Amino acid sequence: MKIVVTIVGKDRVGIIAKVSGVLAENNVNILSVNQNIMDGFFNMVLIAEMQDSQVKLKELQDILHKKGDEMGLEIKVQHQEIFNAMHSI
Repeated sequence: MKIVVTIVGKDRVGIIAKVSGVLAENNVNILSVNQNIMDGFFNMVLIAEMQDSQVKLKELQDILHKKGDEMGLEIKVQHQEIFNAMHSI
């Protein structure tokens, strides 16, 4: 299953490292990363594959939500099909 991870918040050192570390620990493979920083705000959209992961989507959502709270970021994880449906015209 492919997922979309979105991260928004004030830029700081280590955002990508910490999020990618959580994904690696849970055997989630990153396929694509798009990030930018505007006026000190960090914004990233990451597409990943959970095929080889033992963690369930809900568990990963909880883990990354907690990590976001620790870092002062909003981190959302959605199934790619749901993300696409929500953002189509």
